[in-house]
Amino acid sequence: MRAGSIPFAERNTVWRGVLDLLTGRYPSFLFGGSLGAWLPVFHFHDADRSYLEPYMIFLSENGYKTVTSDAIAALVRRGIRPSPKSVALCFDDAWKSLQTDAAPLLKKHGFQAISYVSPALIAENDLPDNPFVSWAGLRELHTSGLIDIQAHSKHHALVFCDAAIKGFVRPGFSPHIHSRSLIKDHGAQRFLAPDDLGAPLHMQRSRLSDAMAYDDESVREACMHHVRENGGDSFFARPTWEHELRLVAESSGPGRFETEDERDAEILKELIEAREMLNSRLGTDSVRHMCFPWAICGKTAEQAAKKAGYETAFGDRLFGKRSVRAGDNPYRLMRLKHQHIYCLPGKGRRTLPGRLLPS
Repeated sequence: MRAGSIPFAERNTVWRGVLDLLTGRYPSFLFGGSLGAWLPVFHFHDADRSYLEPYMIFLSENGYKTVTSDAIAALVRRGIRPSPKSVALCFDDAWKSLQTDAAPLLKKHGFQAISYVSPALIAENDLPDNPFVSWAGLRELHTSGLIDIQAHSKHHALVFCDAAIKGFVRPGFSPHIHSRSLIKDHGAQRFLAPDDLGAPLHMQRSRLSDAMAYDDESVREACMHHVRENGGDSFFARPTWEHELRLVAESSGPGRFETEDERDAEILKELIEAREMLNSRLGTDSVRHMCFPWAICGKTAEQAAKKAGYETAFGDRLFGKRSVRAGDNPYRLMRLKHQHIYCLPGKGRRTLPGRLLPS
């Protein structure tokens, strides 16, 4: 798909939750049933101690045990079931709170967790402007045995996927760290930055979707040059600034979509380098599992995960069950929001907390 809207399967909307609910994709324990043959896998992101501890207490008081990636693979691929009342806990992205808040709680309650990490976003040492655990911190967590570190792709990136210009980088441009666009700049990859004033903005999709990335490097350079030559920040005080940039863009020639072969090569490289970089920096060979960012996985990325040597991968699929069991597609495993921990059988059980959204 080169133009148009984002495919339904990639949208994190209430309608996806409703579809899954109506078609029986949520496991029965959410509605008061037993775990049966399912292994629930719950995911968190950035969360502090006061938020996390009630979940840990619930699991601990009800006798639950945690498993990590190799146990999930053993269940899916070989039918080896973990002990009864087992769950998996995931902390995506390795936010600093993983080290400061989650890890101490895991140790206190005798649990382990999985953290899916994008190595291109990790700094060597703790820096105030980097929200993630540093490499030094990741090595400490890995050595502790509390955290099973696995891959979350190399960049956790979005790419432009449509030629239509939706806007331009202007003063105040500050997207979420996971909403930045990965671009090509003279052959090298980098994220579009706030100081790229005048750069065109386009519709985005995950790098690991099946979208072909759109590149407009010559247009971007022409627009940014126009801004620099006309006052930089002050250029955007002109009432005609957007009209001027659109004229520059139109006169600078069209960009291009990558070919299918180029897309396939870029996705494979993204997954191989994520695994190799994590294993190298952690001094291990244990990184052989992954989770697709936003749970978005195109057919190309699914095949690339196999070629890159991963044993399992979490990625959304329509009409897939939102827990893990023997015989599942190991490259399309699915998880649950962490709020559903309270639906597990045990003292203090609830049913269907929060919204039934896909992630």
